[in-house]
Amino acid sequence: MASDNLRGILLMVVSMAMFGLEDMFLKWAAASLPVGEVVFISGVFGVVIFAAMAWREGRPVLNRAALHPAVLARGLGEMVGTFAYITALATVPLSTVSAVLQALPLSVTMAAALFMQEKVGWRRWSAIAVGFAGVILVIRPGLDGFRPEALWVLITVLGLTLRDLMARRIPADCSTAQISTWGLMAVALLGALMMAGSGEVAVPNLWESYALIGALVFGTAGYWAIIGATRTGEVSVVAPFRYVRLVFAVLIGAFVFAEWPDVITLCGSGLIVASGLYSFARERRRKHALSLNAPLG
Repeated sequence: MASDNLRGILLMVVSMAMFGLEDMFLKWAAASLPVGEVVFISGVFGVVIFAAMAWREGRPVLNRAALHPAVLARGLGEMVGTFAYITALATVPLSTVSAVLQALPLSVTMAAALFMQEKVGWRRWSAIAVGFAGVILVIRPGLDGFRPEALWVLITVLGLTLRDLMARRIPADCSTAQISTWGLMAVALLGALMMAGSGEVAVPNLWESYALIGALVFGTAGYWAIIGATRTGEVSVVAPFRYVRLVFAVLIGAFVFAEWPDVITLCGSGLIVASGLYSFARERRRKHALSLNAPLG
């Protein structure tokens, strides 16, 4: 088990590095190409990849389950989150985007407690409060250094929270490949509607094409690595290493885009990461205690 956990940790770190590189290329692409076009291309590429995976599993993509209310609601969350995320990448420093995005597990925990009656103790509620205090430090509403564009990252978190909550409501016989394909179909539809509504479509030049290809390749590699990480090691051991994505984001932002985070941003990021790690630790202890009290059999 120790070797599996180590391999899972390594895969998680690799996946976060891949996602960091994906963000870098998306930021380059979204800076000059219409956002709707970037969303559409990303969605179509993902649909092709995951529909092929579903086909290899012998699972149909176009079936009645695709119209399940939870699938449709998850698709809506995917659409909102993707649009806001790419918009944020185009307008906000990479370290800010990544720091606020790290609050997603806290947001999902809070929403599950409020809307799905999951039990959350006062310690994890305290961690959630500390984490969102960190978000406020990073965004700084009403203070010097506040950038209204940073609110796009909060919309991203809201959209992805809906996506992750609805994933729990999807019938268990639906595979990951099917669910991913349906979500990316919604993303592609969003991109098509944005292009039709704005009339903005551009033929990518050579550099923009490289940026799009880089985002697609590294994003797919990151998704593959994170699936491998969660299937190899214990989730409670592997999941906290998601936060190394923030390290890669800070390094890429500083050395590629010359976006050096200030002390307040770093402090807020630290609060978000610390509260998330504490929540993971509490959840692991809770499951361990439940397993000790479970009847033998």
